[in-house]
This record gives sequence, C-alpha cells and structure tokens, in this order.
Amino acid sequence: MKVKKLLPPRNDELNKRQTFYLSSFPARPAAWIVGDILVYTLLGFVFVVTFFPFWNIFVLSLNDANDTLRGGFLLWPRAFTIDSYTAVIKNPEIYSALRVTFLRTIVGVPLTLTVTTLLAYALSQRDLPGRKGIVFFFILTMYFSGGLIPSYMVIKSLNLIDTFWVFIFPALTNVYWMILVRTYMEGLPKELEESAKLDGANDILILFRIILPLCLPVLATITLFSAISHWNAWYDSYIYTYKPELKTLSAVLVKILNQYQTNDMLTSAQQMASEAKRLPVSGETIRMTVTIFATVPIIIVYPFLQRYLIKGIMVGAIKG
Repeated sequence: MKVKKLLPPRNDELNKRQTFYLSSFPARPAAWIVGDILVYTLLGFVFVVTFFPFWNIFVLSLNDANDTLRGGFLLWPRAFTIDSYTAVIKNPEIYSALRVTFLRTIVGVPLTLTVTTLLAYALSQRDLPGRKGIVFFFILTMYFSGGLIPSYMVIKSLNLIDTFWVFIFPALTNVYWMILVRTYMEGLPKELEESAKLDGANDILILFRIILPLCLPVLATITLFSAISHWNAWYDSYIYTYKPELKTLSAVLVKILNQYQTNDMLTSAQQMASEAKRLPVSGETIRMTVTIFATVPIIIVYPFLQRYLIKGIMVGAIKG
C-alpha cells in the first residue's frame, strides 16, 4: 500500500489563504485608531511621570557632588562617579542595616506565609466550631487596635525589646492577607477535599497535596506583600530597638533623611563622607544612593511575581 507524502502548500496557496484570512476581519474604524493613540499617549505620560522621580534619584546618585549643587534638569549624570556608592558600601552602619534587613526578610517571609496559610485554611472550613466568632475577632482587629503604648508594653513583657525576633513575631500574620487566602481557598471545588477524605487523607495531606498547589497565585501575592513589608519596615526598628546593629536599612535611611533636613548637627551623610577617605560626596548624593539600595531589590523581584500578584488579588477579591 502506497502512502502519499504530504507536501507543504505552495506559495500561491499560502497567499490565497492569507488574503482570505485578512478579508475575513473588517477594517478597524478610524475612531478606534484615534482612541488607541489617546490611550497609549496617556499611558506614556503616566509612565514618564511615575518613572522620572526614580530615574532622577538614580542619576543624582551617580553624579558628582559638586556638580549636583549646580542644580538643573538632569536626564543623565553630567559628571559620572561612583564615589557615593563606595562611601555607602564602606560604611559599617549601612552594611549592618543591609544585613539585618536581608536576614529579616529571609526569615520573616516564610514564617508569615506559613502562619497565614494555616490560619486561612482553618477558617475556610465551614464545619469549624465557632468559625464566625473567630472570623469576627480577626476582622475587628483591622478597625481597632490597642495603640502604641499597649503594644509596646506587650512587646516588652515578652522580652522582645532590642532583639531580632521583635521584627518577626509581631508580623507573623496579617488579617487582610489571611482574608485573601481564605477567600481563594473557599472558591476551590469542595469535591476535591471530599474525594481526598474518602481516600483516607487527613487535613494535613489535603492542605499540602491538594490546596497549596492550587493556591500558587494568591500565595505568590502574599509572598510579595510580606517581602515588601519586611524590606521597607522602619517603624518597628525605630520604636523597639536601640542597638545600632539591629537597625534596618529603611530605619537608617529615615535617620539620614531627618538629620540632613534638620541640619542641627553633623549629618550621617557627612560622617560617611569623612570616614570614606574624604571622597567627594555630599548629603544629597548619599541620600539618593541609600534610596537606590533600599528600592532596587524589590524592583528586581516584582516583575517575576507580577502576574501572580494581579491574579491573586482579583480572584481573592471577587470570590466570596
């Protein structure tokens, strides 16, 4: 039996097919084209407005300190130099703050994700005794808090003042994140859990084998939220710690910003400059450089989790 060899279509056949496909779609009205131009123009304007402040900070961090004093509109460094970055890297306070912030993020994010997920799974079970009362108790904390002094007294009674764990334990859960995860779990088909229970699976197996793999978008959203929260946190370091070696990067940045603006004493930026072998830097360039150090890691991580972030927020907000 002979088998006919399938030959690719000839060029004239391809042209006919392309002509047919193109003729199948009507031409777009002129109003649509004008609308697209207006939309893209508006988006471009929004991009420039939001991107330029960060770009200006980056340019000033790479510009010579004496040239920066001239002012003017800068799109790129007029006198390129990395002296500010050298001064920041050599400063022990910045290095210590960067280490504490990095360690806090690495330890805090997995613990926060674990506690929030376990709490959300428990509250997503409709047969949980007292479920409505527990949910009401958590939601109540979103609207009313004990205040700064009671919170400080609780932290002090737990012997967490001036310890690294003061950054971890108070931030183990967030009610809003828990509601997102719980709502997402409630939207999953209940038949999955029922069939797993018929096969003899307990709640732990159901959570780790069935629920968590399906909750990847919302878990990625919570991971990004938690990472940003830990990386940018400065208030708890400002209130609950007094040791310089426990200060976070954002707390050091706030300190530099405050001291530079008041000019009541020798600023941290000037101290950094004098300690770094008299490098030609100023308070302005140091502030910009430290800001870059604090924001770049989050900017690098965000694109990888952006699609999960949008999907997790939308699904968690719409369902339920």
